Amino acid sequence: VQLVESGGGLVQPGGSLRLSCAASGFTFSNYYINWVRQAPGKGLEWVSGISSGGGNTVYAVSVKGRFTISRDNAKNTMYLQMYSLKPEDTALYYCARDIRDGGGILDAWGQGTLVTVSS
Repeated sequence: VQLVESGGGLVQPGGSLRLSCAASGFTFSNYYINWVRQAPGKGLEWVSGISSGGGNTVYAVSVKGRFTISRDNAKNTMYLQMYSLKPEDTALYYCARDIRDGGGILDAWGQGTLVTVSS
């Protein structure tokens, strides 16, 4: 099982970024997948989740209306489109496989991609 995030970088407040999570080693289309972030010096914060078929999505209050999660099961890839970025969105962003179909049991994680929002 492997999850590889990409797309992070430095962006100014108000800017946009799209993160990707490429999966391999398992049947991607069978699993609920989440984005989780960790800001410098802070704990893990769940950001968003998407069902196996992509039909159900949920968001943390802190990102709702600004972030959009999606997936392409044909490409074994999940995305997080981020708009109107704020300095408080600065964090290491991880994708994580959920073995409880949205129940929050995350058994596989990527290495993370760093997003820095700063002027």
